[in-house]
Amino acid sequence: PEFMVKLMEVRGASEEVASAIHEIAPITFPVSSFDLELPQIQNAILGLNPVRRADVRLQPGGVLQVTIDERVTAALWRTHDGLFRIDKDGVYIGIALERSDYPNLPIIAGDGAETAVDEAKTLMQIASPLGARVKGLVRMGARRWDVVLDRDQRIMLPEQGAARALERVIALDQVQDVLERDLARVDMRLAQRPTIRMNENAVQELWRIKTPAVEAPNND
Repeated sequence: PEFMVKLMEVRGASEEVASAIHEIAPITFPVSSFDLELPQIQNAILGLNPVRRADVRLQPGGVLQVTIDERVTAALWRTHDGLFRIDKDGVYIGIALERSDYPNLPIIAGDGAETAVDEAKTLMQIASPLGARVKGLVRMGARRWDVVLDRDQRIMLPEQGAARALERVIALDQVQDVLERDLARVDMRLAQRPTIRMNENAVQELWRIKTPAVEAPNND
């Protein structure tokens, strides 16, 4: 009897992960400790995407204790296949069923987006004064970010110094409401020469204002 294991206790895991652990380790209790392959059980648990580390050991009183270090969702990664949860290292955790379940997390997309989660989180914090206007971040050429806003606007950030460039745009918007204007792009890729691309209607209106009216010819 002193070698019998009566139950499994899972610590440090969410209800969802704890349930998955019980499913992949379907042990019928009580069971002899000599019949348990602890390394095999631990490897199976480590195969779960949300699990970063796992420690499996026998405890006095016939308890199989599983201690979990679970990955924390740091961003939502949008691909052609859907919306997924990833941790700060870009490791896949699972599917995100609803965007509304993670209102404070950035949505990232584009080639290599999952490898720059920390920078994405920093940029989202800087862009927080824009509130719900920020729709997400798109990784361009696996080397730099575009901040995507509503009304089909984008802030194009440089490969180096992205945070400082975005801070400049936010400061300018707070003073002059730049992002409230009819523009399509704020291009910050060249720090010494930031540019603004206006929408076609705004460009036409600008030309109309700047072009002097042509007087009708006098035939007298």
